[in-house]
Formats: sequence, structure tokens, C-alpha cells
Amino acid sequence: MKTQRQAKILEIISTKNVETQEQLLDELQQEGFRGTQATISRDIKELRIVKELTSLGTYRYTAAAANEIDSNFTGRLNTIFRECVVKFDYAQNIIVIKTLPGLASAAGSAIDAMNMSTVIGTLAGDDTVMVVMRDNNAAALFCGEIRSLIGR
Repeated sequence: MKTQRQAKILEIISTKNVETQEQLLDELQQEGFRGTQATISRDIKELRIVKELTSLGTYRYTAAAANEIDSNFTGRLNTIFRECVVKFDYAQNIIVIKTLPGLASAAGSAIDAMNMSTVIGTLAGDDTVMVVMRDNNAAALFCGEIRSLIGR
């Protein structure tokens, strides 16, 4: 039950702007889950959920992608992106990353291994990776992360 509840929490916060634990509890109850505010609080801590500022000036819960990545992987991801990404851009919720020939698969695998709740999936060819994000805002934020990662 805990695993199903936590999966539902991640689904809810990725699709709705949830600002408080009470709102999250209400959403869970509407989906047929029982719990208390204390249970939700523990789940938030275990799932490493944080609040982020929205473009409207309010806060919402989101999964902390940075906490999902171990430090060794972060180093490898930095190297992969610095060494192989040629250019990137996004249109709505889709990001296209151009790499040096033969390296798109490595970039796509690195993104997949991040286990970010905002990434629906990746598709890699020889020198191009397509990343489907959950929404337009997530695509813009991830492109900003890539930009700061590769220093362009």
C-alpha cells in the first residue's frame, strides 16, 4: 500500500500544482487512498519531495531530481554533456539534443538514469536525442540545467 501511495503522490505532484500537505492528502483521498497528514509528511521526506516557486509566485511540490542522482553519476553526466552535446533546444514539452556522431545513446542513457519524474522518456539515434518532458515548464527548466552544465 505504501509503494502504491507514494507512486500516486509522485503522479499527483507531476500533474497538478499542489501547494500544501492538506491538498495532497485531499487528492490522495479522491484517488481512494487513506492516510493522515503525518503519513503524507513521512512520504514527502522519503520521496525527497521539495517545494519550488512557480511562475505565478506560488509554491508547489515537486520531486527533487538533484537528490535522485548520486555524486559519481553526476560527474559522468557532466562529462558526457560537456564532451558530446553540440546544441539543444526545446519546443513545448519536447527537447532535442544534438551530439557528436555516435554519442546520442550515451546522452539518452544518462538522462534515463537520472530517474527524473518530469522525464517521460528518451529516444536516441546516432547524433540526436529526443526527450519528452511531462510539461513545457519542465522542458524549459531542463534546458536551463543543460545550459549551465555545459557552460554555453
